[in-house]
Amino acid sequence: MTKRWYHKKTKTIDSEAITGALVRQAALTKPAGSLGRLEEIGVNFSGWQSTEKPSLDRVQIAVFAADHGIAEAGVSAFPQQVTVEMVKNFAHGGAAISVLAKQWGARFSIINMGTVFPCEELPGLISSPVAAGTHNFAKQAAMSSAQLEQALLRGSEAVLDDSQIFIGGEMGIANTTSAAALGCAYLGLVAVQLTGRGTGIDDAVLHHKIKLIDSALDLHKEVATTAFEKLRCFGGFEIAALAGAYIACAQKGVPVLVDGFISTAAAVAAVSLNSGVRDWMLFSHYSQESGHRHLLGFLDASPLLDFQMRLGEGSGAALCVPLLQSACLLQSEMATFGEAAVRVN
Repeated sequence: MTKRWYHKKTKTIDSEAITGALVRQAALTKPAGSLGRLEEIGVNFSGWQSTEKPSLDRVQIAVFAADHGIAEAGVSAFPQQVTVEMVKNFAHGGAAISVLAKQWGARFSIINMGTVFPCEELPGLISSPVAAGTHNFAKQAAMSSAQLEQALLRGSEAVLDDSQIFIGGEMGIANTTSAAALGCAYLGLVAVQLTGRGTGIDDAVLHHKIKLIDSALDLHKEVATTAFEKLRCFGGFEIAALAGAYIACAQKGVPVLVDGFISTAAAVAAVSLNSGVRDWMLFSHYSQESGHRHLLGFLDASPLLDFQMRLGEGSGAALCVPLLQSACLLQSEMATFGEAAVRVN
């Protein structure tokens, strides 16, 4: 069997640069460890960029949008028209991620992976639909193998080679249902452990959502036995595109800053398809979606912030950009004791 592009080896992190960065870190004009996780992040960027003095100027944010067939089962507080309306809002600069991308001077794009309702041409919008939404995975697999291959590839094509950090966002009504089902499939958990309120559903709809996911897990259990098949059965085109982008980033040597619950579900899928991807990931924040911590635990991830957010779009990750920039500047521009002629004994 031909080796698929997403199984190919990820770029090796520069261990010599890490060693050099640690030596420099130990000589900076501060008590050892006094900058906490900023020190760790600075050293990580040294390894990713093969330099003792990393920088972070070229930030890329790509938001993938698509609709989900499972929405017809009544699992969201909003209709599917909202997906394409939010795509328009992203393009017009009115969404949270649009505001944050502009604030940090990020290269920002929106990729329509397949909405039910059509969307006109807009600035910054790339139309790349696989289909007009996935199938209802409570009745059949969300997508075909060919559709999944297409979504993964289109996600990979969104990554700019010269980016210094990649943030992937998502938009799609009912995609927390897809993410919860994916998490259950990959982690071997039941729906109640991973399913939250998403767009703000009430108790009755939440109970319905949980039962629906458990039933779907049972429906697909004989087929969904590999990382690929789990993503095919339960995923969304935008989630698959995120997974493809994360894998491509690791292969190109571009670190990824993972957003919240849905983006982390895509990260689980990416790492399950290609374990080397994990070395190129940072995690931005703890989502208020109840299942997020299970996914983070699977990835052995410790996010940077806990701001009680659950918006998605890549917004939580975008908030972390100045922290990462500060970490790189501190690693690169602080003086060493020798440079500052500071005597320590």
